[in-house]
Amino acid sequence: MKLSDIADNAGSRKKRMRIGRGIGSGKGKTGGRGGKGQTARSGVRIKGFEGGQMPLHRRLPKRGFNNIFRLDFAEINLDRLQDAIDSKKLDAKGTITAASLVEAGVIRRAKAGVRVLGRGEIKAKIVLEVAGASKAAVEAIEKAGGKVTILAPAKKEDGEAA
Repeated sequence: MKLSDIADNAGSRKKRMRIGRGIGSGKGKTGGRGGKGQTARSGVRIKGFEGGQMPLHRRLPKRGFNNIFRLDFAEINLDRLQDAIDSKKLDAKGTITAASLVEAGVIRRAKAGVRVLGRGEIKAKIVLEVAGASKAAVEAIEKAGGKVTILAPAKKEDGEAA
């Protein structure tokens, strides 16, 4: 076999159809867009139109809403905390805050605060200052001899919660 013999399988690459190049091409005159009217034009097209019948997206009931006051927490489990302490990224003797977790590279960003969840186990005696923690996480940390302080949500200038 020679390099010059290498070729694609027959029919594996298809050339694109050049439309609007005369009636004899098979895609001339209207260019595959049918007759006249709105669908033959560029830009405007009726997407949800059902011939005057009430469209499906208007027949179905509206549901739910987006809560503008919802806080999005950065979540971290106990096993991740223990791994960071074991690999000397975090100092178990000092107070662990959201800023120290970001600095150590354990979480990417603090968001509205850090919430500790209870997956895994913790052996180190740590002092945590976080925005939230599950009951299981608090129990496990206190069982290991540590302490968890839940911080109040940060207040904005006009007195609303962040």
